[in-house]
Amino acid sequence: MDAETFRRHGHEAIDWVADYLRDVEQLPVVSSVSPGEIRAQLPAHPPATGESMDAILEDFRSVILPGVTHWNHPRFFAYFPANHSGPAILGELLSAALGVNAMVWQSCPAATELEEVVMDWLRQMLGLPEDFRGVIQDTASTATLVALLCARERATGFEVNARGFAAGEEGGALRVYASEEAHSSVEKGLKIAGFGAEHLVRVGVDGDLALDPEDLERRIRADRDRGLRPCCIVATVGSTSSTALDPLEPIVAIAERHGLWTHVDAALAGSAAILPEKQWIIKGSAGVDSFVFNPHKWLFTNFDCSAFFCRHPEILIRTLTITPEYLRTPVDEQVTNFRDWGIQLGRRFRALKLWFVLRHYGIEGLRARLREHLALAQEFRQWVAESPDFELLAQVPLNTICFRYHPGLGTKRSGGAASDGDAAGAAGVDAGPAARDAEVSRGGSGSRGEGTRQPVDVDRLNEALLAEINRGGVIYMTHTKLRGRYCLRLSIGQTQTAREHVRRAWEEIQAAAKRVIAID
Repeated sequence: MDAETFRRHGHEAIDWVADYLRDVEQLPVVSSVSPGEIRAQLPAHPPATGESMDAILEDFRSVILPGVTHWNHPRFFAYFPANHSGPAILGELLSAALGVNAMVWQSCPAATELEEVVMDWLRQMLGLPEDFRGVIQDTASTATLVALLCARERATGFEVNARGFAAGEEGGALRVYASEEAHSSVEKGLKIAGFGAEHLVRVGVDGDLALDPEDLERRIRADRDRGLRPCCIVATVGSTSSTALDPLEPIVAIAERHGLWTHVDAALAGSAAILPEKQWIIKGSAGVDSFVFNPHKWLFTNFDCSAFFCRHPEILIRTLTITPEYLRTPVDEQVTNFRDWGIQLGRRFRALKLWFVLRHYGIEGLRARLREHLALAQEFRQWVAESPDFELLAQVPLNTICFRYHPGLGTKRSGGAASDGDAAGAAGVDAGPAARDAEVSRGGSGSRGEGTRQPVDVDRLNEALLAEINRGGVIYMTHTKLRGRYCLRLSIGQTQTAREHVRRAWEEIQAAAKRVIAID
């Protein structure tokens, strides 16, 4: 493709992106295609000869776009934010154009040095100590794996790398501890790193679904008594299901007492810690060994961009470095070679889009947007708290609300719902609604059969409600289970989400609930 042809189609593509960002709200949030429908429209064999870009772009619009679920839609409330922004897209475009492989400093000095700078900017924004060094990984799952590898090698004197995992178990099997609410990537990381899934010790949680330090201490001591070797604690700051916050200070104290590596998974919540009023969520992080959060989740930087910080870069490098002759350069002793800081050898120029975002918004611009999302979450929480037919199932310290439809619940508990998360109590979050699940009557608001008492399976009812909500295509939500109870999750954090979109979500949820109970 010559420069002029590229210019013409490039302008067309940029115009399409600009229109898409402006008009995405007009599209259904969730694709309505059936399984196999997109594949059926695509040729089974590759084209023998080249096709025109006009035809390719047209197929993108007519075939691909209908099968897209729009993660950047302002009424996307599922899973977690995976937002982006205009500056991030432009940075990604320029990175793609440059096409560099930033594996070593010499292969692209700008990529390495810009990454060092923007990662230190993030460190300062989070308030992490100066001895933390940062590197961009693709995802928090990879960062957690890297942390587990570092913990493994430190615990075994780097013997597993040298002689295999059998050498690492000579003093007893290595054990890793994480809460019952920790992300699935922890277990996956144990499998990949050779610990074995059965050596992940699930620690109990408290009333706020945060790791219980007393249970952690008991389990570590019990493992030592059995001849096992405690190795690593993975603390979760902002769990995937409910944004529960593990208490870092007591966890760090336990880790230091037993000589364990502490890794913090703050994939979503870490972005909130750039707010001075929210830095309490990572209080104690100065004593951890590694820390990860994802700018591609809630800091307006498109996927993938995961910020991993390590207090012991010398352990990280010794764990992961391999230097074949063809990668040696004359300046290796003077520079950072990020190929030694992660799993990958080849590395994209991810720092460029992050640099664009940080410069475009500035710290105060980023904080202002995060505060808007947090305020919207608290407003939605209050709507749930005030409804006689819905209940909260977890506190709302950040941007995710876990709740369920419970018709006939009646008068709400005094005090409303658990609020910002700074309070120690869980006012308004019912500790034991499971006991009523099979006994609630349809005689409450929105019910049929005034005065009748027909048991309602609340889990099944909420499954039906979620399906009804998503079927409409106006909003998109997902679910989880907390303490065995099925609940709906509404996660607020898309770049363009405003109060009108959150209000529309509440209206859609209430309307869908009435339809579901009417046909149940």
